[in-house]
Amino acid sequence: MDLSPQISGLASRAYDAARRIAAPDDGTPDFAALAQSVTATLNRGEETARAAMTGNADPHALVEALASSQTAVETVATLRDRVVEAYQEILRMPI
Repeated sequence: MDLSPQISGLASRAYDAARRIAAPDDGTPDFAALAQSVTATLNRGEETARAAMTGNADPHALVEALASSQTAVETVATLRDRVVEAYQEILRMPI
């Protein structure tokens, strides 16, 4: 069974959700909401993984949880990289 369409759809929805959280309508990023969303996603993934190890979770749910967790971690890593780049640019500015 090919899960590629399901995983790509899940990744797309997770990316859209992270983008909306990181850039609200007023133009001010809400990092607290992003952190809470990532934490909740990772917690759900851990709970699903535990349930799958004991045989209480559907394999599809495990794949979805892992994909969501991966997207959340990649989002945080990208955000971190951009903050570091911005900091380095500030350090390069002449005084």
